[in-house]
Amino acid sequence: MKFKVMKILKLISLLMIPVVVFLIIIYGIKSRINLYENFIEGAKESLQSLFGIIPPIFGLIVAITMFEKSGAFSLVISFLKPITNFFRIPSEILPLILLKPVSGSGSISLVSEIFTKYGPDSFIGKIASVMLGSTETVFYTLAIYFGSIGIKNIRHAAKCAIFADIINVILSLYLTNLIVKY
Repeated sequence: MKFKVMKILKLISLLMIPVVVFLIIIYGIKSRINLYENFIEGAKESLQSLFGIIPPIFGLIVAITMFEKSGAFSLVISFLKPITNFFRIPSEILPLILLKPVSGSGSISLVSEIFTKYGPDSFIGKIASVMLGSTETVFYTLAIYFGSIGIKNIRHAAKCAIFADIINVILSLYLTNLIVKY
C-alpha cells in the first residue's frame, strides 16, 4: 500500500509542471491572449526587478559578514546564553535563532553543523529542523521584496515579520518539546 502511494505521488510530481504549462497554453489560446508577448514582457520586468534588488542584497551580505567577522555575533551569543538557560532553550540553537532572520544559507550551514555534531535525530537536531522549516529569513525577504519595488520605509512590515519569527521560534521549541516527550 505504502509503495503504491509513493509511486502515485512520484507520478503526480513528475507530471505537475508539464500539465500546468499545458493548461496555461490552452487557457491563453482559448482567451486569445498573446502568450509570447506576455512572456517577453514578464521577462523584462523580472530583469528590472533583479537589477533593483542587487544593491540591497549586496549590502545585507556585507553587513552579515562584517558582523560575523568582527566577533560581535559571538559576543551577542555569549551575552544571551544566561537568558536562554533561564528559559531552558538549548544554547546550541541560539546561533540559528539569531542568524535565520538574516541568512537562509548561513542557517542551513549551521543546521548542517548541528546535525554533524549532535545528529539529526537528537533533541537539538529536531529543534533545529523544525526551526529551519518554520522561520523566515525576514531581513533578506524584506530586502528582496521591498528593494525590488523601491520601498524604503519598512518599519511596520519588519516589526510584524520579526514578531511572527519570534512566535515561530517559541512554537518550534514548544512543539518539539511536546513531540519528543510523547
